Amino acid sequence: MGFPMSAHRGPQGLERLRTELSERDLIVLASVASHRFLTGRQIEAFHFSEHASSVTGSRVCRRVLARLVEQRLLVRLERRVGGVRAGSASYVYALGSAGNRLVSNPRGKRAEEPSRVFLDHTLAVADAHLALLQAADARRFELISVETEPAAWRRFLNSAGARETLRPDLYVVSAQGEFEHCWFLEIDNATESTPAVLRKCRQYQAYWRTGIEQQRSGTFPLVVWVTPNDRRCKQLAEAIASARKLQPEIFRAVASDELVELVAVGAA
Repeated sequence: MGFPMSAHRGPQGLERLRTELSERDLIVLASVASHRFLTGRQIEAFHFSEHASSVTGSRVCRRVLARLVEQRLLVRLERRVGGVRAGSASYVYALGSAGNRLVSNPRGKRAEEPSRVFLDHTLAVADAHLALLQAADARRFELISVETEPAAWRRFLNSAGARETLRPDLYVVSAQGEFEHCWFLEIDNATESTPAVLRKCRQYQAYWRTGIEQQRSGTFPLVVWVTPNDRRCKQLAEAIASARKLQPEIFRAVASDELVELVAVGAA
């Protein structure tokens, strides 16, 4: 796959390397660990947007990423997003084995080339996170917290007493004035069948019925299916509304370009 062999680093070597890294280096590594895969463009937008110009930010980002790859803290996938013409921003990065150990990544595994469907979904989740951050920076709303997987997961016992794990793509807490709003985001790339989406909705409803989340945060988050286009949005909204024994009021479907507006308005 073209990944470099990881250099042998014992605990002392890793600690020495940690002291040589900047705070931003460590934040970049933690961000890649949190999302599993990020493109150069996404890393630049997350962590290099404060420079005087986008040209400077791009140049600094390329230099930092090249160094982290050379240090074998990051690895670069063979697959690129957007093609060769997109330049270095199209490269996809993951943690290297040394990077995993350095940030104590709970997944703890050396990255492997993912399937196209998995990679597209993972990067779409990161894009949704990024859109929320940029909107918060523009003061559309306050972004209190964003949890990625596995921090966003919820474990519970269903009505039959069996253990289940609910796996939202993102758990988000936002605020408008004195009001906080909680969200479970499901990033939908139209690769799942409608029955599969409804099964996931029923799992959310089973978790809703336990009352665990309501005790934890005082409310149950609105479950938002973020779709790639209006047609898919309408399809899911109609399926959820017509599904038997499903509480439609805890679900919402929006096209991806409408997510920021929904969060800005709040989960009314």
